[in-house]
Amino acid sequence: MDDNTTGGGRRSGRPDPADKAQLERSPVRWSRVAGLFRPFRGQLAVVVALIVTSSAIALATPFLVRLVIDEALPQQDVRLLAWAVAGMVAVTAVTAVLGVLQTWLSTTVGQHVMHGLRTSVFAHLQRQSLGFFTRTKGGEVQSRLTNDIGGMQSVVTSTATSFASNATTVVGTAVAMAALSWRLSLLSLVVLPPAIWLTRRVARMRRTITAQRQRYLADLNTQVEEGLSVSGVLLGKTLGAGPAQSARFAGTSDDLVGLEVRSQLAGRWRMATMSIVFAGIPALIYLAAGLPATSGGMTIGTLVAFTALQGNLFRPLMGLLDIGVALTASMALFSRVFEYLDLPVDIDDPAHPRPLGDVRGEVRFEHVGFRYADGSRAALTDVDLAVPAGATLALVGETGSGKSTLASLVARLNDPTTGRVTIDGVDVRDVALADLARVVGVVSQETYLLHGTIRENLRHAKPDATQAEMVEAARRAQVHDVIAALPDGYDTVVGARGHRFSGGEKQRLAIARTLLRDPRVLVLDEATSALDNTTERAVQAALDEASRGRTTITIAHRLSTVRDADLIAVLSHGRVVEQGTHDELTALGGRYAELAGAAEREAVLAG
Repeated sequence: MDDNTTGGGRRSGRPDPADKAQLERSPVRWSRVAGLFRPFRGQLAVVVALIVTSSAIALATPFLVRLVIDEALPQQDVRLLAWAVAGMVAVTAVTAVLGVLQTWLSTTVGQHVMHGLRTSVFAHLQRQSLGFFTRTKGGEVQSRLTNDIGGMQSVVTSTATSFASNATTVVGTAVAMAALSWRLSLLSLVVLPPAIWLTRRVARMRRTITAQRQRYLADLNTQVEEGLSVSGVLLGKTLGAGPAQSARFAGTSDDLVGLEVRSQLAGRWRMATMSIVFAGIPALIYLAAGLPATSGGMTIGTLVAFTALQGNLFRPLMGLLDIGVALTASMALFSRVFEYLDLPVDIDDPAHPRPLGDVRGEVRFEHVGFRYADGSRAALTDVDLAVPAGATLALVGETGSGKSTLASLVARLNDPTTGRVTIDGVDVRDVALADLARVVGVVSQETYLLHGTIRENLRHAKPDATQAEMVEAARRAQVHDVIAALPDGYDTVVGARGHRFSGGEKQRLAIARTLLRDPRVLVLDEATSALDNTTERAVQAALDEASRGRTTITIAHRLSTVRDADLIAVLSHGRVVEQGTHDELTALGGRYAELAGAAEREAVLAG
């Protein structure tokens, strides 16, 4: 008998404390779970009917065995023997076919429910703001989408079906045993409880060891991921951390040796316990059948049939006793998934979206204030700026002055706490998110490329883009010649996170991807800050070309890149302290002039 585990430890006699804590933190209504299966209630009714029918038919085998031993063989009745043997084969064949049908139906229902939940959670999480993903571990999101929802299939294919099958088998077997011999049935009632207690105790011991083993295995997997990924290997080689990582891995692996030995021994103890139970109970029944006081004139056929029935009673009875654990584990999985489905959407489509129509690209920040949800100090306070259509706004200031936060409001990566941001006079909160993404393009410092071909990365922005459109976007981003020089051209695989390309090439690919959507408003969030001077010039040329004819909001890392901006806004502690052209602000001799002077001194020292 396998010691399968689901949801942190099933078949151990006690619910996992983690499952209980999850349900206490986020309770789940049975009606909500039932609602997921309501569209499939017809199929589920058929599944239950198949289980009950199969279990009832299987009970015929011991009676056919008794018929063979007590009548067909002693009387040498070939006809009766043939019918009894044919009945045994028919029972096996029918139950096998019914089992296949039941598995097909229950798995189909489970997979459809999982599909609905998986797509619902994925779509709902995509609607969450960036704040959710910055405070949530990526592995946690993936675990709920894959492991938790995958484990929920057991509610249909294991927990529910096992309960129906076990209940039917236990009730039917108990009735059949009583019909064969009420004396031996009473003996079974005395013997079974201590056998069940012993088995469950050994199972709990194995669960403790298995939990420790799983933690060490998780740690080992984490070390493999951190140490053998592209970024991890690069970090290890550059820091000389390889030997330390190997030593840490060896230590964890060594710890696993002892746990594996204990786990295997616990498993053997469980199997030994089960062997004793399965051998001991029939032995006691044989003993009772041989004693005049308890035999009641029992025939050999009845004894064999009773022993067969009793042998089939232990496993389903254990399954019924563990149903509470199984339900707790299953409901904990539902709780974890429903937690994500119930997350409020901070930034959502408006109830009645306003069309932008033919966008000119005028952007205004009207008395904008912003404060993060954690209640920290205001990131922006009373920002009032106007960017005419086709003009360039440069945001400058020290780190933490609010530049990126202000730019993020245009694409609705965040929403202002006070005031509003408009495009052509329309509040961006009144525009459908899909329409806004079509109008506003963002190129950030952190370039993210999918692990696919260049063509697939470009078409991520515009799935129906033609080859000519992709080439034109790549030319404007100053990266077509780089792509054309590759053996596979636009079918070149970029590699994990684009590691095959240099920083400047990745940045220009990202620019080409954004240009493919042809946005009227372009937000450049320190797009060249992580590049060297030579690469920066190449990328800056691509950005200049990309900005032509568009309203552009650029966050400047180097002030030399924004000298020609139509408007420069200097931010400090979330406030606009100066605004004007480069010449105007330099002549003013204020904060911008100080920043420009410091930048010139750094350039001289670097030269």
